Amino acid sequence: MPPIDLLLGLVVFAAVTCFTPGPNNTMLMASGLNFGMRRTLPHVLGVTLGFSFMVLAVGLGIGQLLAASPIVYAALKTAAVLYLLWLAWGIATSGGVRDGETGARPLSFLEACAFQWINPKGWIMAVGASTSYAMAGSLFASAAVAASVFAVVGLASSTSWAVFGAAFRRLLTRPELLRVVNLLLAALLILSLYPVLSELAMFGARD
Repeated sequence: MPPIDLLLGLVVFAAVTCFTPGPNNTMLMASGLNFGMRRTLPHVLGVTLGFSFMVLAVGLGIGQLLAASPIVYAALKTAAVLYLLWLAWGIATSGGVRDGETGARPLSFLEACAFQWINPKGWIMAVGASTSYAMAGSLFASAAVAASVFAVVGLASSTSWAVFGAAFRRLLTRPELLRVVNLLLAALLILSLYPVLSELAMFGARD
């Protein structure tokens, strides 16, 4: 069991980072808005469990191995940018409450799990938690505690953002209003890429 001050610090860190806007939360809100809470539930669980597993893996050293290879790390970030741009386009062009007729669908559980590995904010959170709140001499215990904290806090955060989007779904019955909100969410998703794009530009300049 970690010291109480270390555990409280980790809980606060998890709460602040999980509840603040980022790619996951923007996508969950957009999914709740366009598909409703029931259809978004696999997405919620995929984010929660997928990110908790990522925190565990990073805490056990996988993150350090990837970060040690600049080319692999840059390729991972490039994939993240391309995928998020594609998702932003999908949100911006979403047809709203009638998406079932157009073939659009929310992310599946496995897709949401896999997305965590190319989520820029997720990497910052996972590395920050594993380096700042680790217990000396207890690698596995530290990683397990961090993963557990993020599972609990992350579930609350993911559910809240999806419910928030679903609540807007009931209010925005006019297609033109839904389109405006979807465009704003797509813009927020693109803006979240700024730190990654800056880092990739610096990496290219070094080469």
